[in-house]
Amino acid sequence: MINDIKKDAESRMKKSVEALHGNLNKIRTGRAHSSILDSVTVEYYGSQVPLNQVANINTEDARTLSIVPWEQSMVPKIEKAIMTSDLGLNPSTAGNNIRVPMPMLTEETRKGYIKQARHEAENARVAVRNVRRDANGDIKSLLKEKEITEDEQRQGEEAIQKLTDKYIAEIDKTLESKERDLMQI
Repeated sequence: MINDIKKDAESRMKKSVEALHGNLNKIRTGRAHSSILDSVTVEYYGSQVPLNQVANINTEDARTLSIVPWEQSMVPKIEKAIMTSDLGLNPSTAGNNIRVPMPMLTEETRKGYIKQARHEAENARVAVRNVRRDANGDIKSLLKEKEITEDEQRQGEEAIQKLTDKYIAEIDKTLESKERDLMQI
């Protein structure tokens, strides 16, 4: 029973860390990478679809993304979708190829992005702690129902705490890495 609670807690904590990675990928650094455009959707035959489903997105160099739509008619729609997104990017079109240069980050925008990254990391930490609280509550209810002993309860709570410490450390390491990326010029 305790192992089931522990497995459930670990999978939920893992999902929190994965969500943090996804959220941090949306915060752009000065370097170009295709995951920056993951949140951009384009109208395609009457429905909104992710940009990567209607075009190839490649990194041309450290500061430029290259987008090649699969249909010529999609070029203006993709251009408009990138401009109206909240990413602050200005695409330029050359025939069928759309280039998206990454603007240099100013000190002020870097600090703003770091603040945003810290906020995302804190949300992930809170999520992990909530999972710990739920798991400990489940263990305590097992003790109340006399399905486990007090020793098993203490061991279970210690195991959950070790998991919590492991995932919080992973979150901190991820945040530190993102801050380093943001401060690089």
